[in-house]
Amino acid sequence: MFPVRAGAPMTRRPAAEPQGRDGGPSGRGDHPFAEFVRTIGRGPTLSRSLVEAEAAEAMGMILDGRVEPEQLGAFLVVLRLRGETPAELAGFVRAARAKLAIPDELRADLDWPSYADRHKQLPYFILAALLLAEAGVKVGMHGIAGVGPVTTPKTLAALGLAPAQTHREAARALAADNFTYLPIDSLCPPLGALFTLRPVLGVRSPANSFCRELNPVGARHQLQGVFHPAYLPVHQETARLLGQPWTAILKGGGGEVQRNPEKPCRVATLSEGVAGEETWQAPLPGTRFPWRDEPLDPAAVVALWRGERQAPAAEAAITGTVALALKLMGKVDAQDEAERQAAALWQDRPKTKYGR
Repeated sequence: MFPVRAGAPMTRRPAAEPQGRDGGPSGRGDHPFAEFVRTIGRGPTLSRSLVEAEAAEAMGMILDGRVEPEQLGAFLVVLRLRGETPAELAGFVRAARAKLAIPDELRADLDWPSYADRHKQLPYFILAALLLAEAGVKVGMHGIAGVGPVTTPKTLAALGLAPAQTHREAARALAADNFTYLPIDSLCPPLGALFTLRPVLGVRSPANSFCRELNPVGARHQLQGVFHPAYLPVHQETARLLGQPWTAILKGGGGEVQRNPEKPCRVATLSEGVAGEETWQAPLPGTRFPWRDEPLDPAAVVALWRGERQAPAAEAAITGTVALALKLMGKVDAQDEAERQAAALWQDRPKTKYGR
């Protein structure tokens, strides 16, 4: 029956003969997925987190549609309540990657996940990604459709950029323009279906977390934005378990990869797989920009790129985010040089290339 889409009636499949996880009869007479729900949900003294292999097996069953809706809801909500461990997230990612079938020719320099489902401020980070692309960095962005007027796909459309519906389209876009956007619904429809459960469950699912680690473009360098500082070490360790050599993770605006220029930025890093941490000083300390009071109109993002609108704080968010990427990728050694180069890239951007 899975995937269950928002608003779809929850009809039940005919009951199958109980089997164990190995396909043989279950001694308890339980559904094979019940063991995973039981493992994480038996209460504070008997429950435990899943090891990576268990998490991979569980997510594999979910993506294959081999779970009942009640089990899926229970599993996702328990994980949401207590928080996923790095081993669980890594296992989920490995299961999802097994479904992606990404060809070898689809490779980018920088992986850029975008999984905030409800943008409450303008997504200036998209301009940071495009600025890097104009500088020769091949950027692979991926994410969800989201809701509201300034989702990532809607803002890209206003800039004149269409999503890649196939791996071949994505590879062509990277070759031609150094940028591609891959919707998760095209990459892996069963995985995309997990995001449609938020209106049913009332909360986000672990997919909002582990899809940030997917890296479907096989990039050695990865940027991640998270909603809360507590997620920084979790995603850092997850990336390490997955063998990601270089990553920079920050608490970003709206959970996206976007620096807030008004505040210092704490960044959890991996450098050749070794965990570290950096703090970047605020470019505009003391500024109070009305991030969530701006009209949510993609045209404002387009106008900023084209030089038809002035917004120093938004521009600092863009160049500050680009500076993080430049240092992560070894284009510069020091933060101040990264900031200077990012500002020069913004000054020299091709203003008429995107939009209208």
